[in-house]
Amino acid sequence: MPEWTKHPARPVRIAILLFDRFSNLCLANCIEPLRAANTLGARTVFDWQIVSPDGQTVQSSSGIDIVASAPVGDVKSLDYLFVMASYAHDGHDTPANRRLLRQMARRCDVTVGFDAGPWLLASAGLLDGRRSTVHWDLLDAFTERFLNVETSRAHVMRDGPIMTCAGAMSALNLTLDLIADHLGLAARMDVEGLFLQGDPPVGPSDQIADPLVRQALGLMRDHVERPLPLTHLARQLSCQPRTLDRHFRRRLGAPPGAVYRHLRLSAARKLIEDTQLSVAEISLRCGYDSPAALTRAIRRNYGATPRALRQARL
Repeated sequence: MPEWTKHPARPVRIAILLFDRFSNLCLANCIEPLRAANTLGARTVFDWQIVSPDGQTVQSSSGIDIVASAPVGDVKSLDYLFVMASYAHDGHDTPANRRLLRQMARRCDVTVGFDAGPWLLASAGLLDGRRSTVHWDLLDAFTERFLNVETSRAHVMRDGPIMTCAGAMSALNLTLDLIADHLGLAARMDVEGLFLQGDPPVGPSDQIADPLVRQALGLMRDHVERPLPLTHLARQLSCQPRTLDRHFRRRLGAPPGAVYRHLRLSAARKLIEDTQLSVAEISLRCGYDSPAALTRAIRRNYGATPRALRQARL
């Protein structure tokens, strides 16, 4: 059963292990959503550090130098180890790096291979008997080389404590799912809305595949200023209110009213932080009867007043 909101007891610890000629886009598609989740939550939910095999500066495939905070071997305990390799991955496939990856896999709960990273994990024996994906340009060679790995042309694959990801764009989906796993689908929706234009999906594919939920979310987004009563919403969708409620609870872990309020408050927060509109104007645009009503809702949902949210972004 999906959960709409979650409250982790401590920050999620992540080490991002970079190999020379890694994809900078892949790195950005991991770090920026995590940063956004921390910013929107006004606390450190995801605590990451950049590491390298020897602690030295690493250069991306586009020639950008990234300073590592430490050698990966100095990291003692982790929730996730992100392994990022792209071009020249075969040059990193050495006995020393295989030993290093096996050692680090024992120190973390989940090991994640991005782009060509799964190749290094497979060479270290970490994918034996497991299902995996890899950057699709490497798929044929990967399948021929690692006969003990069940390979799939998937964007993201998880098998036990190992996750693999096909490339930079798939990294965004994986990171959004990670946010949902630790903060709930409401946080995933908020972060996704910052990076995707138009009508963004909500949650993993088995949730957005529900046409009733998808259509209802579209109507909710189209009627933020003048919210539709749930009975009217159900009527437009040709279903009973209880049917709509059942679908939302099953797919998103929350009733439609809670999701609708969240959409309106997220729109209000964006206007508060990104514009100079008055709270009175924002309350009208987001379907609240008065500035006081919006202020109470913002404080209850985000733990701060509209003024405090706006000042924090200056």
